[in-house]
Amino acid sequence: MQSFTRKRKNPTLLAATLMGSRASGSEEVLPRPRFQLDLWLGFILHSWILDVGRPFVTLVLPADLFPLNRPSAAEYLHFLFNICTPLILLKMIERTPRSLPPLAVHLGVIAVAMGTSLHLVTDAITRRLVLIGYQLHLSVRENPIMEELRPPALIDAFELLCFFDDTIGHLMWCVPFFLALFLFFSGCFHHRTQEDKMPPAAWMLLLPSAAYYWFLMAEGQTVILFIFTFFAMTATVMHQRRRGLVPDANGLFMLYSSAPAPVLGFLSVEQRRF
Repeated sequence: MQSFTRKRKNPTLLAATLMGSRASGSEEVLPRPRFQLDLWLGFILHSWILDVGRPFVTLVLPADLFPLNRPSAAEYLHFLFNICTPLILLKMIERTPRSLPPLAVHLGVIAVAMGTSLHLVTDAITRRLVLIGYQLHLSVRENPIMEELRPPALIDAFELLCFFDDTIGHLMWCVPFFLALFLFFSGCFHHRTQEDKMPPAAWMLLLPSAAYYWFLMAEGQTVILFIFTFFAMTATVMHQRRRGLVPDANGLFMLYSSAPAPVLGFLSVEQRRF
């Protein structure tokens, strides 16, 4: 029975309890929510080494150094990325104050694993096609090597592969990813009287975290989801302030990390227009 009586601490509920106690005339001192250093450090190392680091590994160890029928060094990093990404998102969901249905959590983890796997397969095949003359700036049917493919129906198979990666696989990992970030952020609030500042460790991680979000936006495929998540976070802050709640150190870290990416994106678009 003990497993049913133990509950995770919910900063939002604790803040609401404090507001109720103050209304009744009794003051209550609540512990400050701690900065999740291990979570954010693991997230940043995972993102920079296994995601951003793959192009650099490809420059040092090109794919043509390996047999075409065997994975390259960058693809081994992609394997690790596919394994670690669902685990990190699962850890993030476990630390959210809101209790989610186990079925939704399991489906989200499975969707992320499948989406990243589809991307791995398509990326590996595309990299080998580039070695034999495939041009990335052209569509599948416009590529010269595809015009020589026999039978021509094989082109449909390659288009289906790209559709799985660009559309289905992309949505399967991006939607749970940004949803997990928003759910975690929605629980990073406490009472105004406990207004907190970011610790030095958070400021040290701020630059690499913001740079990774900018990397996601620069790819172009996550722009809409990223901007939608950022405005949802901003609307949540405005709504919680009316209730007397403000972001804690984790919430401030997420806001400060995600704010530069849409600003830089807007400035780059304006610069291209002129």
